[in-house]
Amino acid sequence: MPKYVAALIVVEDMARARGFYEGLLGQAVEYDFGENVSFAGGFSLHLRSHYEGLLGGGRQTVSGRLHDFELYFEAVELEDLEARLMAAGVDFVHGLVAQPWQQRCLRVYDPDGHVVEVGEPMDAVVWRLLGEGLAPAEVSRRCSMPLEFVEAVIREREAAAGG
Repeated sequence: MPKYVAALIVVEDMARARGFYEGLLGQAVEYDFGENVSFAGGFSLHLRSHYEGLLGGGRQTVSGRLHDFELYFEAVELEDLEARLMAAGVDFVHGLVAQPWQQRCLRVYDPDGHVVEVGEPMDAVVWRLLGEGLAPAEVSRRCSMPLEFVEAVIREREAAAGG
């Protein structure tokens, strides 16, 4: 059976796209082949002019803001990231919001119109809800994570704190 390896998105301007993913989102390049750049996080950028040639030429692979695919990242300091993206003039799909499962996230367009979501890790959601005084069972219900996950997050934090 095939094994999933990575997502690849097609970009018009490699330097502009790299500026977004490396400069604003702090992603590290794993391999740089010029027209194809792979990031340590498991996704790649491919220059449209080269990619179209691989498909036989002339096919449009990306046609603007389709809203049917997104790259997903996680970060703890979402407010800081939102401010940095705003200051850089990035076009937002929406600013920081809470999803129905209580995870906070924001969505932006990359320079080629791909949707990029950045959400808080689910263990951070658990800690935020616990910090609001909710019991583990209520946290599980509110964030749709199994109670076993919530309890494991609590145990990991307690172990890291020394007991």
